[in-house]
Amino acid sequence: MKLTISIVVGSKNPVKVGAAQSAFERLFPDNLIECQVIDAPSGVADQPMTDAETKLGAINRVKYCQSEYQADYFIAMEGGVDLFDHGPATFAYIAIAHQSQVSVGRGAQLPLPMQVYQALTQGQELGHVMDHMFNTVNIKQKGGAIALLTNGNETRQSNYTQAIILAMAPLLHPNLYLN
Repeated sequence: MKLTISIVVGSKNPVKVGAAQSAFERLFPDNLIECQVIDAPSGVADQPMTDAETKLGAINRVKYCQSEYQADYFIAMEGGVDLFDHGPATFAYIAIAHQSQVSVGRGAQLPLPMQVYQALTQGQELGHVMDHMFNTVNIKQKGGAIALLTNGNETRQSNYTQAIILAMAPLLHPNLYLN
């Protein structure tokens, strides 16, 4: 009989839920993953525009999940944008809590066209800008800007899945990450 691992995902977005489910199924192939989804508040803007704000959104979401629910693991993701020396880019922060430990990781960075970044600085959200540019509907709950700008070779979910797996390293090997 398989042991059950319970996870709470701080989003109802199917991309984020799918990424968490997929990552935990890969990390714990001999276990049954029981996934509960909740709409956890980020406490930041709907479209975070800095690295720090994006990271804070993920941490706020995971803390909310921990304070309101019971589970083995709590997972939160926050997508954001920032203007770096090399140009604008989108990325996501991952926060994972297990018992008293919290691990924070970051997904791959996708360069954005300057026109997209400028639309975001005027208050639009990335998903809406991409839908308009590529004539898609609700791309943020599908492949995301990543799928559109990589011609479908990568997706928002694949990026989140990898980021979750990488952020799990300190939780999988806590003895190696002692301060």
